[in-house]
Amino acid sequence: MFKILKKEYLADNIILMDIEAPKVAKSCYPGQFVIVKTDEKGERIPLTICDYDREAGSVTIVFQTLGSSTQKMAAYNEGDSFRDFSGPLGCKSELCTESREELQKKKILFVAGGVGTAPVYPQVKWMKENGYDVDCVIGARNKDLIILEDAMKEYAKNVYVATDDGSYGFKGNVNDKIKDLVQNEGKEYNLVIAIGPVIMMKFVSLLTKELGIPTIVSMNPIMVDGTGMCGACRLTVGGEVKFACVDGPEFDGHLVNFDESIKRQQMYKSEEGRAILKQREGDTHKNGGCGCGGDE
Repeated sequence: MFKILKKEYLADNIILMDIEAPKVAKSCYPGQFVIVKTDEKGERIPLTICDYDREAGSVTIVFQTLGSSTQKMAAYNEGDSFRDFSGPLGCKSELCTESREELQKKKILFVAGGVGTAPVYPQVKWMKENGYDVDCVIGARNKDLIILEDAMKEYAKNVYVATDDGSYGFKGNVNDKIKDLVQNEGKEYNLVIAIGPVIMMKFVSLLTKELGIPTIVSMNPIMVDGTGMCGACRLTVGGEVKFACVDGPEFDGHLVNFDESIKRQQMYKSEEGRAILKQREGDTHKNGGCGCGGDE
């Protein structure tokens, strides 16, 4: 059992929880995710790690209550326990594997959309703790949906907030703010890391390709069971079939076939659509098992 040490509402329907999970905290890195099950019959919910404290043995998750499973999670309180909290799964951020010499060359802009701010945060924090300055754009529809701004300001050199309705910060979406930074403020970046809704990451990638800035995206939003066995997170990257939970969740944004992924996610919602995808994709429909090393 995994005890909930802290529960906090960051915004309407967006909840942060600190979970007592010493083994996960000991070995996790930014970019990885965990699988949460509320009870023995609960659905498997993949959630990207927001933060971790190795000494305290805790891992922080942030989730939005969209379906019945996350609503059930939201009903749990401090002192309650989840049945399973498995991880870390997936590949750690490429930033954690690069040499100091390579990282010193990078001028990174993180772009966080909505709940995507949560998985951006540990990467920004890791960069600062290892001596690197980065900038960050946080975007949402309105002021009430901006999360973790103060926490992000502790570690990012510059934090820019953009709201679609102009209720807070820059008026416009994250793409508008990227263009403003590069074209109007003369900012220079040689890497963008964008995490948020799939449609947001698509348009960020289109813009950064036009601007000539390499871009990494996290395809965590399309994951379902987190093992590659359900076929939900199948996508095409540079013409090759990949699975977000096993091969990612981070990929080159300029190589991801976003249109295919968006259409596929719509089809996957229905039983008929899943049957069509299974028939169409044949042996590539599922990965056949997790190869991420999460059980090591």
